[in-house]
Amino acid sequence: MTSALMKTLLSALTLFAVIATSQAKRLEVLFLGDNGHHKPSERVPQIMQGLGPRGVNFTYTSDPNCLHDGTLKSYDALMIYANIGNITQEQEKGILDYVYKGGAFLPIHCASYCFLNSMQYIKLVGAQFKSHGAGTFTTEIKEPEHPIMKGFKGFETWDETYVHHKGTNDRKVLQTREGEPWTWTREPGEGRVFYTAYGHDQRTWGNPGFHDLVYRGLLWAIGEKKSKKFLSLDLPELVRRDGDLVPNYERRPEPIKVHLPLSVEDSLKHTQVANGLDISLFASEELGLYSVIEIDWDERGRAWVIETRDYPNELKPAELGKDRIRILEDTDGDGKADKAILFADKLSIPTGMCFARGGLIVQMAPHFLFLKDTDGDDKADVREILFSGWSTGDTHAGPSNLKYGFDNWIWGVMGYAGFNGKVGEKQHRFGQGVYRFKPDGSELEYLGRTSNNTWGLGFSENNDVFISTANNQSSVYMPIPRTQYDRFEGLDQSGSLPGIDANKKFFPITPNFRQVDVFGGFTAAAGHHLYTARSFPKDWWNKAALVNAPTGNLVYRAQINPEGSHFVAENAWNLVASVDEWFSPIYSEVGPDGAIWMSDWYSFLIQHNPTPNKGRGGFDAKRGKGNAFESPLRDYTRTRIYRFTAKGGKPSQSFDLSKKDPEDLLKALQSDNLLWRMHAQRLIVESGDKNTFSSKLKNIIKNSKTDAVGIAGGAIHALWALHGLGSIDTEALSLGLKHESPGARRAAAATAPRT
Repeated sequence: MTSALMKTLLSALTLFAVIATSQAKRLEVLFLGDNGHHKPSERVPQIMQGLGPRGVNFTYTSDPNCLHDGTLKSYDALMIYANIGNITQEQEKGILDYVYKGGAFLPIHCASYCFLNSMQYIKLVGAQFKSHGAGTFTTEIKEPEHPIMKGFKGFETWDETYVHHKGTNDRKVLQTREGEPWTWTREPGEGRVFYTAYGHDQRTWGNPGFHDLVYRGLLWAIGEKKSKKFLSLDLPELVRRDGDLVPNYERRPEPIKVHLPLSVEDSLKHTQVANGLDISLFASEELGLYSVIEIDWDERGRAWVIETRDYPNELKPAELGKDRIRILEDTDGDGKADKAILFADKLSIPTGMCFARGGLIVQMAPHFLFLKDTDGDDKADVREILFSGWSTGDTHAGPSNLKYGFDNWIWGVMGYAGFNGKVGEKQHRFGQGVYRFKPDGSELEYLGRTSNNTWGLGFSENNDVFISTANNQSSVYMPIPRTQYDRFEGLDQSGSLPGIDANKKFFPITPNFRQVDVFGGFTAAAGHHLYTARSFPKDWWNKAALVNAPTGNLVYRAQINPEGSHFVAENAWNLVASVDEWFSPIYSEVGPDGAIWMSDWYSFLIQHNPTPNKGRGGFDAKRGKGNAFESPLRDYTRTRIYRFTAKGGKPSQSFDLSKKDPEDLLKALQSDNLLWRMHAQRLIVESGDKNTFSSKLKNIIKNSKTDAVGIAGGAIHALWALHGLGSIDTEALSLGLKHESPGARRAAAATAPRT
C-alpha cells in the first residue's frame, strides 16, 4: 500500500469516526430519588412513559454518591426528586462542579427541600421550600416568549401549593401560582437550572402537560447546541393503520391501532439501552431469519438458532414442520452474521436445545430429540427420539430452557401442560416446574413445582438455580430439590418453589404496552439467565438476571442479592426497553464473547391466550389448535438478534474446543466466562479420559483463586468434571473443602460419594 493511499485511508477512517461520534442520539437523564414519602421510584416510570416516546432515557438511582463518583459524565442532565437531608462535601462539590462547568440540572418539586445543610445547593436550585397547602389549579405564564414557555398552553392538575423562601435574585420566573414563583430558570456559571414546583404525586407525574413542561425545560437546560443535535435525531413516526382487530384487554377507551413495522435502524432510535452499554445488530430478517425462539453457542463459539413458523397453532407431525435450526457465522469479523448453515429442518415447534454427546438435544413436544452430524458437514444426519410424554395441548405451556448442568445432567423447565411418560424404567407424571435428565435419556427426575406457567431457568456461577414464571413471579429460587426430600420417608417439598422477586412491576417506556392481566406487572416473563462473564461492570457479575418481558417491549434486570441462606431479586431497572410496539424480546443470554445476546421476536402481537371475546378483549376470536387465538397480526417475516456490550469492556477470550485438545479444554475450564467453562467440563466428561485429566483437574482445584466477587470457576468445574469422570477421590474432596471459595467448598460437598 502506498503512503498516499494510506494517508487517504486514515483520513477517511478519521472522518468516519468523527461522524459516528457526532451522530444524534437519545438524551440520557440521571434521575436521583430517595426512599421517602414522594416515592420517586414510582414516579420515574411515569416520566419514562411520558418522554420515552420523545427520545429521552431516564436512569434511576437513590445513591447521592453519583454526584461525585464520575457517574454524571455519562449523562446529558441530572434530575433530582428527593428529600435527602444532608449532603457531604464531596457530593456538594460534585454537583456544583457539574452545573457550573456546563451541566443541565432539573430539580423537581421536593428537590427544593433537599440537602438542607448546604446553602450552596439552595442557591443552585434558586430557593428553598417553606410551606404548602393543596388543591387543583393552573398557573400563570409570566414569560410567554421564553424558549420553554413559547407555545406552551399550561395544564390543570391537583398538586401541593408550594411556597418558597430564600429565593435568589437572578431567577427568571416563568410561571407563578397566585403570585408565588412556581417555575423558574437559573444560569449559574456555564450551566443551566430548570425548576418547577409541580410534582407531588402520580396525578401530576402522569399528566401530559407536565411531561411537556419537563421536556421543554430539559431541552432548554442542555443548551442550544445539544438541543439542536438531539432534535436532528429525527425519531421515526409510528404510522398507525385502521382495520385490525387488536385485543383490548386493558379496556382502554379505544383499542390501540397497529403501527407499521420499523427497520432495524428506526427501531433502535426508539429504544433505550442501559447507560454504559452499546447495542449492535448481529442478524435479522436480511439473513432470512424468522421468529428465533432460542440462541445457543457451540464449542467453537458459533451461534445456533431455533426458528419457528409453526408456533403457536400449527403443530405438525414429524418431517412436515416448517421450523428449523441453523448455525449463524460472522465470517468477515464485522460483528454481523453473513453465513447461515441449515443444521436441521422439518421440525415443528422446537422450544429449546442443548449440546450433549457430540450432538444436540432438542425439546419438541411430545418428544425430546437427539440430533447429530456424523460426517462433519454441519447437517444433522442422525435424528432419534430420546423419550416422549410432553403434552401438546397448549404450545406455550410446554418444555423450554434446556441447559447442561453443573452435575452433568440436562436441566429444563415445564409449563402447566405437563409431562406423562416413561423414561428409562420409570413412569413419570408432573406439571409445571423444573426437572433434569441424563444426557442419554435413561433417567429423569422432577425437582420442584412452580406456581404457574414457567419459561425461565438460569444457573449462578456457584450452581444456584433460579427460575422465572410467566405471571407475577419473575424470579424464583430452588434451595433444595425435591429428590433430596424423597430420600426421607414422610418428608415432602412443601408447595411451590419460593418466589424471591422484591419488585412485581415492570417498566415500559411507552404507555401503549398491551397485557392480558396483571397490568403493569410481569405477564410473560421468559428466561432467567444471569450475567456470568466479566466484560460488563462488576455489579453485573453473577448477580444481574435477565428477564425478558415481551408484553412490555423490554428486558428487565433483576439484581440477585444473597439474604442469609436465601436470595432476593431487587429492581435494577431495564437492560433495554423500546417504544417500538413490535419489539418483543423473548431470549437473552451471555454469549461466548461476554456480550449479552438477545432475540427480538419482532411481532406486534405476542400474546397467546385467553381467546378474546366481546366482554374481554372487545371482539370474538377463534382459538387455534395450540390454544392460542388466531390472528393475522402474528408476524413471522421479521426477527432481530442484538448484542449488548459494555463501553470499555474487554471481550471474553474465545476458544475452538471442537478439536478437544486437552490443554485447550483445561484452559477453557478456567475461563472468566461460564459458557466456556461449561463446554470444557462437558467435553472432558464426555471424553471419559481419566488418565489425561484427573491429576490436572486436581491441580486446578489447588491453584484456582477466587475473583473479585468470590468465584473460583476453575475449581468448581474441575470438581464437577472429576465427578462426571468418576474420579472424585479423597484428595480432590480435601482440596475442595479447604478452598477459600464458598462455591468450591459447596461443589466438593455436592460431589462427595453418598456413603
